[in-house]
Amino acid sequence: MLATRLQTLIKTTALAAAFAALAAPAAASVITLQTRFTTAGAPLLGTAALDGQYYRDTLDALTAVAPTAGYCDVNLSSLSGISNQGTCGGSNQNIGFAYQIQFGLTPGQAGNFGLQVGPDFGFGGAVFLDGALLAVKTNDLWWNGDYSSSQTFSLASVLGSGNHQLSIYGLEGCCDGGQAARFRLAADQDWTTFASTDGLNRQNVPEPAMPVLVLTALGAAGWLSRRQRHLPVA
Repeated sequence: MLATRLQTLIKTTALAAAFAALAAPAAASVITLQTRFTTAGAPLLGTAALDGQYYRDTLDALTAVAPTAGYCDVNLSSLSGISNQGTCGGSNQNIGFAYQIQFGLTPGQAGNFGLQVGPDFGFGGAVFLDGALLAVKTNDLWWNGDYSSSQTFSLASVLGSGNHQLSIYGLEGCCDGGQAARFRLAADQDWTTFASTDGLNRQNVPEPAMPVLVLTALGAAGWLSRRQRHLPVA
């Protein structure tokens, strides 16, 4: 009898753990940075820079190839004080930056969404949200830690609940100062840096390993059930 109860407990626990892992949302924003060597400068007037496409196309082409020494692909725990030197241990010049921030809003978080980006993009940059351009600036952008500076991106959108993606592209010639980005969910709330603890939970998207986990748990449950039928009666 004790063996039967123990097997039932193991089976229930395995199934509960598997489905809880499958149903749980991601903890917070997922932030990736890709840096690449480039000597690309600011776009010429009258080009696709007017819609930001110049920056996105330039960085998409660069990041399609693996980084060379001194540049990197990295996941960030926080988008604050980021530079190619400090993050990738590399050069302080001729840098293309591509940030991707994946985040989610619950129904209670949906609505007005404020965004500020503090760049060091000597040749300008562009910000996209869910694939749509929010802003583009082609001048030298160096915020120097001051979000009130005109050399930042200060933006506002109205977002619904669900998953969203923020993309930030920029080109730097020299000298690779610290960069940051933050958000707020309402005008009367404090600003929060995009980070692994920012509370912007992405909606449930199973990781590749999750189906394997569920199948393993179900297989274990089936094995325990077969074992139970062959156990001697107490």
